[in-house]
Amino acid sequence: MQFWKMHGLGNDYVVIDNRHEKLDDQAASTLAKKLCTRRFSIGADGLLLVYNSKIADVKMRIFNLDGSEAEMCGNGIRCFSKYCYETGIVKKSEFKVETLSGVKDIWLTLNGDNVVSVKVDMGLPNWERASIPMTGEGTCINCDLVVGEETFSVTCLSMGNPHCVIFVENVDKAPVDYLGPFMENHDAFPKRTNVGFVQVVGKDEIKVRVWERGCGETLACGTGTCAAVAAANKLGKVGNKVTVHLLGGDLQVEVGKSLFLSGAAEKVCQGTLFGEEN
Repeated sequence: MQFWKMHGLGNDYVVIDNRHEKLDDQAASTLAKKLCTRRFSIGADGLLLVYNSKIADVKMRIFNLDGSEAEMCGNGIRCFSKYCYETGIVKKSEFKVETLSGVKDIWLTLNGDNVVSVKVDMGLPNWERASIPMTGEGTCINCDLVVGEETFSVTCLSMGNPHCVIFVENVDKAPVDYLGPFMENHDAFPKRTNVGFVQVVGKDEIKVRVWERGCGETLACGTGTCAAVAAANKLGKVGNKVTVHLLGGDLQVEVGKSLFLSGAAEKVCQGTLFGEEN
């Protein structure tokens, strides 16, 4: 079985063409845990699988390093799109990708046959607690959330997957490793949540660190980036075009009739997977 190792600003993935569905769901989950283990395997934040689609040009499924399946990933879909174009699965620079959170429109910037950047229509955020999902009724915009013996002001939303956003004075000193797992597994989030720590630098610039559900802190998170910009825009902290600084590099987000995420995706290497008997 052939694979590519890819990353979007350091958020890294193993990508496999599974259009013939050699891997069923259980095998995909098990393989994700094996392949994503660092030092003992390829090492990655997740596994991306390519499927045929009846409603789009191609379908993407995402399995986290703990074997759980994610609905959507902004960095992952950019890697996935580059893979599909450069391997000839999709042969056009504008196409649609089916995900668990809906069909996403993709625009590629090309240099010859190479994809240098990818723009994704990430859709609009859903602020309703029931859609995140989050306990309670209505929305959670700048609301208090008790975590242990502390209370934090949070804004929660869905970008096709759950996000909890916390604004901080200095994101570099934010207790991401400590608070992240507590927030991810908080009783308020029945399906757990991603947690974004956000520092507003200016009206068109923020810094973000993300504790990803099922992964821990990653160098970049596309849906987390969009969630951070959406929350900051909702609260009047930023405008409609924002540069987001993450540990792995920068992404751009435009807020309009939808949220548009733009950034690079890179191929690291490719290889062949062998069975355990080999």
